Amino acid sequence: MCELLAMSANVPTDICFSFAGLMQRGGNTGPHKDGWGITFYEGKGCRTFKDPKPSFDSEIAKLVTNYPIKSLAVICHIRQANAGPVSLENTHPFTRELWGRNFTYAHNGQLANHKKILKTHKLLPIGITDSEQAFVWILEQLRIKFGDNRPASEALYNYLASLCELIDALGVFNLILSDGEFIFAYCSNNLHWITRRAPFGPAQLIDTDVAIDFKKETTENDVVTVIATQPLTADETWSKLQAGDWLAFEYGEIAYQGNRLG
Repeated sequence: MCELLAMSANVPTDICFSFAGLMQRGGNTGPHKDGWGITFYEGKGCRTFKDPKPSFDSEIAKLVTNYPIKSLAVICHIRQANAGPVSLENTHPFTRELWGRNFTYAHNGQLANHKKILKTHKLLPIGITDSEQAFVWILEQLRIKFGDNRPASEALYNYLASLCELIDALGVFNLILSDGEFIFAYCSNNLHWITRRAPFGPAQLIDTDVAIDFKKETTENDVVTVIATQPLTADETWSKLQAGDWLAFEYGEIAYQGNRLG
């Protein structure tokens, strides 16, 4: 399956270190060779880089690794194709407008019978993946539920969680979703996260011989949360979400959380 990566921070922060580890899993240390993509938010705008080539051998990925784009919210995905051919239109993350904001989405997993159960009437996918069909279905359900105005955050996150539970019943549905102000993560079977704050220390990537001393790159007020399918560092303690867990991060901190059991 694919792998996910996201970041939520309280100050503009680059994701070069984490991405340097993840890109190795795109065809080098991992089998996710069927394309990759990353979206950085800057205010209400966002910039996206995508490539259907393996990330470890992508010139665009090398650019992202070496170009410290600073953002409060980032979503990244490396693909191991199981629905739809390898192509740019089938490469995550996907972005659509809702309530005057760019909503960006990435999914890890596989869904059965999605065309029938997640059928949409106004929003249509551009590619042919089960992932994108689930995304446009979610956005359409949000519009039906809340109309033209964004609801309060707690109502939004709880309804998103209920939609994720319905999709999760179709197979495996690990999700990352953002509008630039929040990062919403839903775990079907495999998702980890770590929040870094003072006192910062060193970290070593698992997939490549790269280390960093976060103390030299941060201030004592910085809070940065990274979410990933699998831990990216060998010397830090990552928290593992359980099946049905969901977390909503705002500016690096957990704002809301829940589980399908209550």
